[in-house]
Parts: sequence; structure tokens; C-alpha cells
Amino acid sequence: MLAMDYRGPRRVRAAQKPMPEIKHPQDAIVRVTRACICGSDLHLYNGNVPDTRVGTTFGHEFTGIVEEVGPDVTKVKVGDHVLVPFNVACGECHFCKQGMFGNCHESNTQASAVGGIFGYSHTAGGYNGGQAEYARVPYANVGPTVIPAGMDPDDAVLLTDVVPTGYQAAEMAGIQPGDTVVVFGAGPIGIMAARCAWLFGAGRVIVIDQVDYRLEFARNYAKCEAYNFNEMADPVVFIKKTTDFMGADVCIDAVGAEASGNAMQTITGRKLLLQAGSATAIHWAVNSVKKGGVVSIVGVYGPTDNLVPIGNVLNKGLTIRANQTSVKRLLPRLIEHVQNGIINPKALITHRIPLEEVADGYRLFSDKLDNCIKTVLISPSAKI
Repeated sequence: MLAMDYRGPRRVRAAQKPMPEIKHPQDAIVRVTRACICGSDLHLYNGNVPDTRVGTTFGHEFTGIVEEVGPDVTKVKVGDHVLVPFNVACGECHFCKQGMFGNCHESNTQASAVGGIFGYSHTAGGYNGGQAEYARVPYANVGPTVIPAGMDPDDAVLLTDVVPTGYQAAEMAGIQPGDTVVVFGAGPIGIMAARCAWLFGAGRVIVIDQVDYRLEFARNYAKCEAYNFNEMADPVVFIKKTTDFMGADVCIDAVGAEASGNAMQTITGRKLLLQAGSATAIHWAVNSVKKGGVVSIVGVYGPTDNLVPIGNVLNKGLTIRANQTSVKRLLPRLIEHVQNGIINPKALITHRIPLEEVADGYRLFSDKLDNCIKTVLISPSAKI
């Protein structure tokens, strides 16, 4: 089969790989119909996440047709068109039973933090992902969810990560009616977090980024204010001034390891890899939020140390909430929001690219070319 193949930092290609096989009675094999390139994939692509091994197939956002199931699979059947949450989750461990599917204790047994993730580094279990013609899906009684009749596959594929992660970013923030919410990052997750902030009653939503076309997209899609931090002397001072020097009620870090804006953070976190990515967005969030405010983190960092202003967290009495998104927990509500027209996920998709051209897709997204917001890969076996 054709699949994305990682060859090292900023080197990916489409290559022929063996077909996936049933390895466990609860496995399913799906023929992939849609697969996205995520901003989190760019952290791998650019070499910012440890133990990303040559030969890995990325892709944790995908939909597909069930082609084969193991003997213990009862929740999906051959022929079902399913969306596959990015979490690999058993559904039975202590954490899954609490709805913390992003922290499954069984799917990534060598880790003490994150659960399994499709198509990510071996720190997340080493599972191959869905940027391929076919994918093996473990725990098929838990993750794969049948796409409702009439739902556009382009909407469904964004329910595997982008919509739930943006929604959980707003949910974790504990937004109260009338709150001022600042989102750092105008990628797909940040834009969705800004859109979802209104659902929780925000009175004002501000997005901070440095790419003008993304900021314009955020203004139109999320109906928010959007500002370029390169046009500010200091983003923290700007936010303080625009909130009567109180600070925002909530700040959301939707950037993660590759944040720009601070030379020291960029050099130590992105160039020399002395910390788990540039923590610039965390600094801005902690220093921009009001005393007693909430910082919600969904931007991805590597599993090592970061230089963060923990003293300011203490002295300001802040609440920090962060996690990988528990997609399965949120799906029922978000499917309803999509069906009722409250959220329009597919509007984020700006580029559809054949899987054969995956290298071009990564360069386009990573280098922010051609006004790219979200890229979807279409495999030659998609047929939908």
C-alpha cells in the first residue's frame, strides 16, 4: 500500500509499505478515506519531539471504511464508515473509565503520562497512523465511531482532533459569561478554540499570531479580534492595556513547541533542543492572564523539561489546565453541534492533496504557503 514515510527532520515521502494486519482480536483494518496533516505532525516533521523514528507513518486524524475486524469486535462491522479519534484507548483502564481517553494506561504502557496516539513518536506508543491507504486500529470497540448518515466526510475527519481539541481548550479554561479569552495561535486548533469560546459564554475573544492570512481567517471564522504580535512592542503589555490593566480572564496556548516571538526560547527550544520546545506562548499566557485566572494548554510539547515562569503562576494564584484531548468523551455533543450547524468544521479545510504528493503537503503547511490553514490528504484507495 501507499503510505507517508518519515525519513528524518523535514524529509517525508510517499512510499510502498506492507499492508497492516489484524494482530489482536479487538483490531480493525480500515481503508482510509480522509487523513489530515496536523500542526502536531509539524512538531515531528521539524524534529522537535523525541523518539520520532525513521520509517514511521504519521497521521492521527483520519476516517475510513472498515475492511476487516478481529473476532472480538462487536461495535463496528465491515463496511462501516468511521471516524477514528486520535487517542488509542482501551476503554477499560482506570483513566479511560474516568473519560480520560488521552491518558489510557494500557495503550502506552511504557509511559507514565500520555496514552497511545496514532502516527506519533514512540513516546506515544509507536503506532503507525492514517496518512496511508490502510491503517490498523486497535481497541476497535472503543475508538472508531460510525459517521452519522448524511455527514460530510470532511466534517467527520475534523472531529477526530481539531474540533474536540479546540472545544476542550475552551472547556478546560472554565470560561464564565462575559469573560475575555485570549488564544495564542491562529492555526486550526487556535481558530477552533476561539470559535468554541463563544459557546461557553465568552464576552470577548482575542487571537494572537504572526501570520496575517491566518489572522484574517480567524476573524472571519471565529468572529473574534485578531492581532499580529510582530506589530506590538510586547504582547503581554498589549493585552494588559486592552483589558484595563487587569489581564485576560482566560488564556489558551494553542501553539506548543514551535512558538516564535522570543529569541532565547527559540534558540534553546527549537534550534538547540535544550528544552522541550519554545515555551514562548506559555510565558505570554501566564503573564497576560489576570490574578486568579486560568491558563489552558493544548499546544504540544515534548516530554522533557521546559523553561516556564512557575513563580508567576504561584504568585498570581493561577489555575493551569492541560491535557491531550479525550475525543471519545466529547464526540456525542460535538456531532450534535455539527449536525445542528453550530460548528462548521470543513470550512477550515483549504487544501486537498493526493497522498502521492504528501511531501508537498507538508512543505505547504509547514512553511505557511498559499494561505494554507488545513490540509487533507486523499489516498488513491479513498473512493469517497
